[in-house]
Amino acid sequence: MTDPMLYAEWQNALIIAGVLVVAAATLLIMVWVSARRILRLAKTALGLVVQIKENTTAIWQLRATNDVAKKLLEDAESIEEHAGKVVRGLHENEEAA
Repeated sequence: MTDPMLYAEWQNALIIAGVLVVAAATLLIMVWVSARRILRLAKTALGLVVQIKENTTAIWQLRATNDVAKKLLEDAESIEEHAGKVVRGLHENEEAA
């Protein structure tokens, strides 16, 4: 192989290597830009998740409120039942007297 041919081969290899390095660098930069965009969007989404959590806390508290209301209703119905028995007992005593 002559010197000019060797120089041409070396030059071709250098060009191919340069193209590969530029392509790899371009891909890495694109990945880096995409990662930064994903990070920015994730931070925004996290802020929205926190806001949604705060806005829906009242809904979860309604379940507890409903449970307390059901218990109060049961207790009120029990009181009504027992008060009715007391009233009937008093009426029976008045009639018997």
